[in-house]
Amino acid sequence: MDSSTSSTKSISLKQYGLINSNIHYQLPPTKLHQISIEKGMGVASSTGALAINTGEFTGRSPLDRFIVRDQITEDKVWWGNVNIPFASDNFDALYDKVINYLDEKELYVRDCFACADEDYKMNIRVINEYPWSNMFAYNMFLRPTAEELVGFEAEWTVINAPGFMADSATDGTRQHNFAILNFSRKIALIGGTGYTGEIKKGIFSALNFILPVYKNCLPMHCSSNVGEDGDTAIFFGLSGTGKTTLSADPNRKLIGDDEHGWTKDNTVFNFEGGCYAKVIHLCEDNEPEIFGAIKKGALLENVILDANGVVDYEDTSITQNTRVSYPIYNIENIQVPSIGKNPKNIFFLTADAFGVLPPISKLTPSQAAYHFISGYTAKVAGTEAGVVEPVPNFSACFGAPFMPLHPAKYAEMLSEKMKDAGVNVWLVNTGWTGGPYGVGTRMKLKYTRAMINAVLNGDLGLYCYDKYHIHSVFGVAQPRECPGVPTSVLSPRATWNDDKAYYTTAFKLTNAFRENFKKFESFASEEIRRGGPQRYAF
Repeated sequence: MDSSTSSTKSISLKQYGLINSNIHYQLPPTKLHQISIEKGMGVASSTGALAINTGEFTGRSPLDRFIVRDQITEDKVWWGNVNIPFASDNFDALYDKVINYLDEKELYVRDCFACADEDYKMNIRVINEYPWSNMFAYNMFLRPTAEELVGFEAEWTVINAPGFMADSATDGTRQHNFAILNFSRKIALIGGTGYTGEIKKGIFSALNFILPVYKNCLPMHCSSNVGEDGDTAIFFGLSGTGKTTLSADPNRKLIGDDEHGWTKDNTVFNFEGGCYAKVIHLCEDNEPEIFGAIKKGALLENVILDANGVVDYEDTSITQNTRVSYPIYNIENIQVPSIGKNPKNIFFLTADAFGVLPPISKLTPSQAAYHFISGYTAKVAGTEAGVVEPVPNFSACFGAPFMPLHPAKYAEMLSEKMKDAGVNVWLVNTGWTGGPYGVGTRMKLKYTRAMINAVLNGDLGLYCYDKYHIHSVFGVAQPRECPGVPTSVLSPRATWNDDKAYYTTAFKLTNAFRENFKKFESFASEEIRRGGPQRYAF
């Protein structure tokens, strides 16, 4: 299913200021794999995947992500600690430094696409210092055919120089690493970090501005799949909540696992040509599709291998954020092209480490808007320095670090899409049950899958008082029964066996919701505000 091609075509990068570089253009992943090993940058795992170490940074660095403040962005971007402004003059000077650093080096260049829908497709050129970074670009972006490469002109360019270190005193950065978007020059400039996720998130962030502002299309940090009847399901969620796992369903075709657009015609399309999955605690029994996709052509990041090249997915000695990227065709059951129609169900995934949210609940339109704007999940002990107990983590629209516009814009667009398509919205807790983290246990994946299947099969049906219970704290409708799930599991309070402790913790979380929502109250309607928890702790 690989429609890409290697190319002997010679290209010039003079328009970027790169005059003397040794350019490797459109190399196939097998060649990039080989070069990476020959240069001592990676090793082959027992399944044939390339395993590399991204160096100092094993995840994104949100405080080092910037947007150039200019005529295009000045009045549109929601400036603050998520979208940090960067001066045009500083960008131009830093760009020249990066180009000077890259000139005369071996560079790996790839022309590719984002957005599977032809009406929204964006031409992208990725210029990488490292061969394995270019392999990541091959995996994650859409791969053009030989015919599509003829006369290819890039609309956006990613320039990726992990070995270049900025001087914060003169370059205007916070420290030596940076990821900067320039909408006027249409460049994503990345330096000082080898973490590959910055490459795809740079383009995702650009599309999150371009699509709603210029094309009336809602960008979404979500996964999606489609059933035999053509019904599309959408899964929103922050990292670690199950977007990739739950959308990889053997009975439904995968559209994509992370980034999508929802058009005015109610179609849903994948931005990408691959998947970028967390592999911490990965096992074949629970996630056979992802496990099977880790073969030749896949790129493993920051994992530990034994002497035989076997990956220990339990080993987090480098990072908890162990990852793999692979082209989407490594999954057998995929939608081709990566476009779905007829969205019917939306799932908001949250890993509630407090263990108080129901494992599944149906949301009203106002609750859906409230929870979308809130974007709740939780951090658990050990994920970050200083985190010793569950901590609420709110990320507007389930993707605030990548959203240049005010969350209200995306929430308004989602509300309109939901009304037009008549979708049902569900809140799914993939986190803890029977108590908070450290006391309770993680919700069994087989139960979460059973609940989602019940929704998709129509077994949970429409809301009615005898089949649902209104949660006394959060006000959401939780089903009393679900095929394949013990009735006791459906009531979080019942799993605790300690009502006082349960309600104390539940009210603690509602107060966190309210505190977080204060920054949105000035634009939120009374209807949206009513979508939040209605009871206070005394």
